Amino acid sequence: MISKNLIEYLLQENPEYSEIPIPPSEQEQFQLYRSLVNIRPAMPVSSDYIDAENKFLKDLTVKKGITDITDLQPIEDNIYLWQGDITTLKCGAIVNAANSGMTGCYQPCHSCIDNCIHTFAGVKLRLECAEIMQKQGYDEPTGQAKITSAYNLPCDYVIHTVGPIVHYRLTDKHCELLQNCYQSCLETAVKNNIDSIAFCCISTGVFGFPKQEASEIAVKTVREFIKNNNIKVIFNVFGDDDYEIYQRLFS
Repeated sequence: MISKNLIEYLLQENPEYSEIPIPPSEQEQFQLYRSLVNIRPAMPVSSDYIDAENKFLKDLTVKKGITDITDLQPIEDNIYLWQGDITTLKCGAIVNAANSGMTGCYQPCHSCIDNCIHTFAGVKLRLECAEIMQKQGYDEPTGQAKITSAYNLPCDYVIHTVGPIVHYRLTDKHCELLQNCYQSCLETAVKNNIDSIAFCCISTGVFGFPKQEASEIAVKTVREFIKNNNIKVIFNVFGDDDYEIYQRLFS
């Protein structure tokens, strides 16, 4: 159960929200908490809040159920296909499909992976991302990668990458940029001595990249990379259609 102290802290941070009543049901309380976290700017927070948030999020993830890579069966040498919630996956690193601002999704309770990862990691992830971007001084280019701590997620790290946006027809440039995303994440993982990485389906959501072509690029890039690098790779899918596409590619 969520601590009302967490919600009260978030409400009192901003006078605009201080009069919002805390709803009675646990589900409504979590929705309010998540909404406040999602819209919260990157800024410091008290140690008492962090302690309470850490306990709540870790307990919540345990309740959802943690899947360890060691319990998975490879579909190919050092390659795994797993359908589930990436925020419950215990492995070296998970990949976040970020936007160019790199500080998460600010839309309350949005279902995108960027929102989910920031929600269940905790507010310190946004702060670390903001510090990285402040030092960089410009928006994150498409196809590169940044690594952060995972905080309350069961993985060790989060690797963030900005995928290409396909508005109309798919071009060779889109495909090149998506390949760069996978390559950059893999290189970042190896550089940081990470022995396993889980990829979401980068750019295939609101960014509009066709799923079949995106999956083919992902598999080809990973297969080439692991020929010369010792790393385990999980293709994480959420929907049945994505799962079926990857199954066909490995059949």
